[in-house]
Amino acid sequence: MIFLLALRNALRNKRNSVIVTLLVGAITALFFLGNSVFARSNRGLRQSYVENLTGDIIIEKKGDVTMNLFGANAPVIENYFTIPTLGAYDEITRELGRFPEIQAFTGQVSTACYIDALDYRSYTLLCGVDAASYFDMFPGIKLLEGRFLQAGEYGAMITRSRADQIEKASGRKLEIGTPVLLTSAGQTGFKIREVPLTGIFSYTARGQFLDEIMIADVQTARVLAAIQVATSDVEPSAEQIRLLDSGIDELFSEELFSEEPDADDRDRTALEDALERFFGEDNGALGGEISAAGGGDWNFIIIRLKQGASAVRVTAELNRTLRSYDAMALGWRFAAGGSAIMLLLLQALFNAGIALVWIAGVIAIINIMLIAVFRRSREIGTLRAIGASDGYIRLIILCENSIIGLLAGIAGVVAGSAVMRIVNGLRMTIDNELVAGLLGGDILAVDFSPAIALASIAAALALSAAASVYPIETAVRIQPVAAMRD
Repeated sequence: MIFLLALRNALRNKRNSVIVTLLVGAITALFFLGNSVFARSNRGLRQSYVENLTGDIIIEKKGDVTMNLFGANAPVIENYFTIPTLGAYDEITRELGRFPEIQAFTGQVSTACYIDALDYRSYTLLCGVDAASYFDMFPGIKLLEGRFLQAGEYGAMITRSRADQIEKASGRKLEIGTPVLLTSAGQTGFKIREVPLTGIFSYTARGQFLDEIMIADVQTARVLAAIQVATSDVEPSAEQIRLLDSGIDELFSEELFSEEPDADDRDRTALEDALERFFGEDNGALGGEISAAGGGDWNFIIIRLKQGASAVRVTAELNRTLRSYDAMALGWRFAAGGSAIMLLLLQALFNAGIALVWIAGVIAIINIMLIAVFRRSREIGTLRAIGASDGYIRLIILCENSIIGLLAGIAGVVAGSAVMRIVNGLRMTIDNELVAGLLGGDILAVDFSPAIALASIAAALALSAAASVYPIETAVRIQPVAAMRD
């Protein structure tokens, strides 16, 4: 009975009802469209990073600032690339075996350096990986030339975009096997490493950030990041021990190297011979092999989950397990940093703007409803005169406004869906790499989400209910005698 009476009142006040419906519907359509775009972007961005770079979860050393795979997620400039190492890598990996949701995991050392090849020099982000497990985890890495880096070897792989830049700058094609010089500098001084190019690859995801990444063996990355590793099984010779234990004055003294140079090699000094032997091929020169590819320190452990596993629940369980290891687990968004966090921030700003529009809409609807209440003061007074309670009056007006809000919410979702079909039909190409990366693809497209549609309708109902509070309280204060007199 109350529903029919509320529906009759809404139809009788067509002008006010249409205005409120249009206002609430427009806000609903904007909310629905905007969050649908962000939802698709989040899905596309998540898939891109999970399948190409970050996995579902990363484990890193606990600190005041969370780290993404290449730096801090906060403007800590002086330590931007000082990524701490995990102190209990072996213990943590043993703990991971107790989680049935984990499909695979691998370690990574991250740093930044300069690449020199064919007279081309550029800044690059370097992933030091365990080749035995890394490439199986990321189906988004597509080999274009050469081969994937093999377990136990020194080498590097670059992206197709980087190879094209080198060819354009030098005028020569970068061939597989070409020596690539990698250099870095820090508090410990300059680090130089030369490794052969083993392959050229591309990521299925698009973005300038991914194009800047280079993949190398983990020992090369450790050297460039100045991570000290003591995992070699090779016994140093007496001469090498003497060389390491010597001070700077002794190093260049004649006593340390008392041997006389051979007759056939008079131009070479004993120091040069000793240094050549110390830094020779057996210690990791170009083309050598890594004696302990899995040993040493790592910055991150990257985890891929089985299909259907909840990343949120596994992350929470991992953090409870990792407390004693001074480490923490983070989701893919923190691992990606940059664009992924920016997208979340943009969505928050968008919804904050919608909230301001929502408040303005509430104020406008309150004024419209107040006018409707004043016009119906005689009707309300008559109802009160024949015994209608305050609760009954409140329920009628609330039901009336809820009907308008429900219809407006449905209309807003329908209008938003129509706009989606038009946008998807146009298949607009996104040329800007940053925007394409944020939206998760080169083609502008929006997917219909039932969850967002229901949330939009619920928001429309909440908007109508919030705008009804003051007009309802004004209506129940109308006195029957005063209403009849007016």
